[in-house]
Amino acid sequence: MNSTESGSAAESAATAPVCSAKGCRTDAVWVLAWNNPKLHTPERRKTWLACDEHREHLSSFLGVRGFLKDVVTLAAWESSNPSDS
Repeated sequence: MNSTESGSAAESAATAPVCSAKGCRTDAVWVLAWNNPKLHTPERRKTWLACDEHREHLSSFLGVRGFLKDVVTLAAWESSNPSDS
């Protein structure tokens, strides 16, 4: 019985969004929406996920390249983009 419960918990953890920073496995809290104007149409939004610790670093990386369009909480992103969930 316990192995089934543990399996479910492991599956949930495996599907939980995690930070996009290299090597980080912390749960994501932020969505950084961006696009590369040389590759994407203006309305296209790619996303990186960030934990609290890496939000500023990832935002700066995208920002200096002119790619960063928006930073919102993961909860706000999911509620405004239900089909992407």
